[in-house]
Amino acid sequence: MTFKHTLLRVLCVAALTLAGAGTALAQSFPSRPIRIVVPFPPGAFNDTLGRTLAGEFGKGFAPGSFVDNKPGGNTVIGSDFVAKAAPDGYTLLGVAVPFALLGSLSPQAKIDPLRDFTPVAYAGFTPNILVVNTATPYKSVKDLIDAARAKPGSIAYASTGNGTSNHLSMELFKAMAGVDLTHIPYKGSAPAVTDLIGGQVQALFDNTPNVLPQIKAGKLRALAVTSAKRFALVPDLPTMAEVGVPGYEVSVWFGTVAPAGTPREVVQKINAEINRILALPEVKERFAGAGIEIVGGTPETFGALLRKDVAMWAKLVKDANIKAD
Repeated sequence: MTFKHTLLRVLCVAALTLAGAGTALAQSFPSRPIRIVVPFPPGAFNDTLGRTLAGEFGKGFAPGSFVDNKPGGNTVIGSDFVAKAAPDGYTLLGVAVPFALLGSLSPQAKIDPLRDFTPVAYAGFTPNILVVNTATPYKSVKDLIDAARAKPGSIAYASTGNGTSNHLSMELFKAMAGVDLTHIPYKGSAPAVTDLIGGQVQALFDNTPNVLPQIKAGKLRALAVTSAKRFALVPDLPTMAEVGVPGYEVSVWFGTVAPAGTPREVVQKINAEINRILALPEVKERFAGAGIEIVGGTPETFGALLRKDVAMWAKLVKDANIKAD
């Protein structure tokens, strides 16, 4: 037997051994608690999703499952932890829009959201809403565009920080509508909304749950939603595409990923369990109350969304020269 034939035989045996090990792992999975890393502080919906999944996992699928909050570094700390974890399905990462920006906003971290992770499940989304101060004359998106074009840079808009979905929503709007507005970053939604109501800034894109109470109370004027279709919680509010910015779409999505190399059979098991949880009536009610539309679906569906958003945001970050805080 030649060296070439011997090497080929060894490689085939190794491949079969690895495949067998993967199958055995999938058949016994899960046999211990699952850690869900949330790269954000407790309290926001990212944390709510993680705790909902961990709580339901613990009722029979994987008793003892828990959430591990690892905030910091624009989600780099928690994301890096999971990227380096064993690819066995026992460590998951709760992700949102900032995950798609890891490579473009934090290149020094050397984390690639597509290379270093495996999509598991797309949980749901909420659109941002474009809101303005009620004392402004802007009754529509067209009014805002016309005013911005007439006096470039004269309109100040708030965000919840550089590189957030709020900031990027407005930068995308500026690029697609051909307008110039002045960015005023804040450290979170509450101070941004407070100053918008007070008139220190004139406009803001923010997550639906953050501004819906002020819209209903008449403290803010809503102009449009950023989703591709009208949103169930505000069905009378048009989309950005409907009111003069064709092709505009930003979804503030939430989901889970696992380390790259996690066996497909294990990913499918977790995906099936997450879809079961998302279909529970009490979970639907809780998420709807938070302004979240449940999606679910296959890992491939979530993977397609990730690829689209990574490409879109990378281009915008480069073109607009956006830097992380």
